[in-house]
Amino acid sequence: MVARRFYKRWSDYKRNKYLYALLLPILVWYGIFAYGPLYGIQLAFKDFQIMQGIAGSPWVGLKHFHYLFTASPDFLQILGNTITISFYHIVFGFPAPIVLALLLNEIRHNGFKRVTQTISYLPHFLSWVILAGILTVMLSPSTGIVNEGLRLLGLDPIFFLGDPDYFRFTLVVSNIWKEIGWGTIIYLAALSAIDPHLYEAAVMDGANKWRQVLHITLPQLMPAITILLILRMGNVLDAGFDQILNLYNPSVYSVADTIDTYVYRAGLLQMQFSLTTAVGLFKNVVALLLVLFTNFIVKKAGQEGLL
Repeated sequence: MVARRFYKRWSDYKRNKYLYALLLPILVWYGIFAYGPLYGIQLAFKDFQIMQGIAGSPWVGLKHFHYLFTASPDFLQILGNTITISFYHIVFGFPAPIVLALLLNEIRHNGFKRVTQTISYLPHFLSWVILAGILTVMLSPSTGIVNEGLRLLGLDPIFFLGDPDYFRFTLVVSNIWKEIGWGTIIYLAALSAIDPHLYEAAVMDGANKWRQVLHITLPQLMPAITILLILRMGNVLDAGFDQILNLYNPSVYSVADTIDTYVYRAGLLQMQFSLTTAVGLFKNVVALLLVLFTNFIVKKAGQEGLL
């Protein structure tokens, strides 16, 4: 039995050897750049000494994790900031592309629809370095166009990038502006796959547009929505490093300092490599658990999960 199975598999390899050969570069790439760096995970459990290397550095067990959660003066606040910002992104940012996709789907003039889509896609292709400069000018409390509009309405100017009360709001709105168009691509593809006969039958039954969206469009979109939600939950501790790094300043550290910016300062600027590796490992474990938990809840709700 074993010999027969081995012979069958070997015959498959011989018959498709060129196809398997095409996989070799991909396997090599993953081995070097995806699995090779996993060797460095042990830094989280060592007191890394540059001159001694990873293998020669002494083991310290869970010392760095203990420091983060008991002795670090800032980490718990930083963790809270990260979760809060990610929560805002999920609550307000995740539904935004769905709403825009539904609106675009109702546009019947193809030319206007293409122009609208193109305009909404453009910010995605601009880096946060460029967008940070644009936002700094637009939101300037003295000369920014937004505050000029507030003055015309008789309101006081707001320092959006320097006031802790408004900074998170600015992060969420600017991220939606940048990514809302790009996020509609998958939903528009799913909408195009819906059988038009379903809408025709709904019209014959007297259903208006709202009922068509509620009872046909959204249920047909649920598989795409659930998969993207599961993937998004895996990034809860990624609050948008590029965006925050380019927009924040010391006056808003109390509400904007996140895990990634902490790792940037402690790892690259202060060279605390073991500590930042521990933070990264903590992030990855939490991300895995959140993906598995969300996938479990989605399946319990009767939807198709990711795993």
